[in-house]
Amino acid sequence: MAGKLKVAAVGAGYFSQFQYQGWRNMDAVEMVALTNRDQEKGRAIAARYGVPKVYGRVEEMLDAEQPDLLDIITTPATYRDYIAAAAARCITVICQKPFGRSFNEALELAQIAEKSGVALIVHENFRWQPWYREAKRLIAGGRLGALHSVAFRLRPGDGQGAQAYLDRQPYFQQMPRLLVYETAIHWIDTFRYLMGEVSAVYARLRKLNPVIAGEDAAYIVFEYESGATGLFDGNRLNDHVASNPRRTMGEMWLEGSGGVLRLDGEGRLWWKPHHGDESEHIYDKGQNDSFGGGACEWLQRHVVEHLLNGAPLENTAREYLVNLKIQEAVYRSHKDGRRIELAGFDPVE
Repeated sequence: MAGKLKVAAVGAGYFSQFQYQGWRNMDAVEMVALTNRDQEKGRAIAARYGVPKVYGRVEEMLDAEQPDLLDIITTPATYRDYIAAAAARCITVICQKPFGRSFNEALELAQIAEKSGVALIVHENFRWQPWYREAKRLIAGGRLGALHSVAFRLRPGDGQGAQAYLDRQPYFQQMPRLLVYETAIHWIDTFRYLMGEVSAVYARLRKLNPVIAGEDAAYIVFEYESGATGLFDGNRLNDHVASNPRRTMGEMWLEGSGGVLRLDGEGRLWWKPHHGDESEHIYDKGQNDSFGGGACEWLQRHVVEHLLNGAPLENTAREYLVNLKIQEAVYRSHKDGRRIELAGFDPVE
């Protein structure tokens, strides 16, 4: 593929701003149009990010603009129609998460793209946050030695009281599944990126805020094929020490035979070698004016590099089904009150 990549998008909700910002920042991309059912809202975000055209229907936009890539920034109920429309026209798709309303639906979405030979990438951007990419670089370089555990303490502080989530994502209040389906899935994926494949899980989920429908607190223990373990300790009610609790949404400890790498709420990494003193590990923490240090843009650049130069893809729809199988095992573990082994586990039973 030569020249600039033509990108179109659908959606103009709260989170879309970070994706439009990312596309605007790339010289290799031409943002040609967007679609949104609320035309006034669509025109507002188009004006803010320099998108030249706004359409009311995705099919009309795809036929008129013939983009190379469609960025779906909407909710799961819309994904099937939009992915099918792009696949029928052989257009690559980035699709927002949660990826599907069920495991079966996610599988069907992956199959729609595969039958048309179209690349479908899930917009799972947490693994693209600069602190996790740097942690992975240090792991690959041998700094941490043999990994034996990872722990993340989620505390974004946005889930207390009757007004919880209403300022950004009000639909959170009515989701029958919340913390694992919408939030902990990020660390299911990121822990796999850092630690390898999961062999078993054990989980306890709770609802602390009575005004919401789903769970908002969880302890999840992961066992990895390497023998390492992981702990996700999360609730959305309390906050943590950070100037912006949403920058990292919590704190991480990554432990190996060589020492401990710690992530704080400012996106700083701290390295403590075994029996040594802790000191800050200096690296590029990314953008301050975007979500997660510019994680959306880094994911987008990754897909652009694939389309322009053939670089391998992370988080294709097929690969992402592994995360969703683990997610279903977490819910099953809580329901049954037992440890679930992934081998032989059927996520649709």
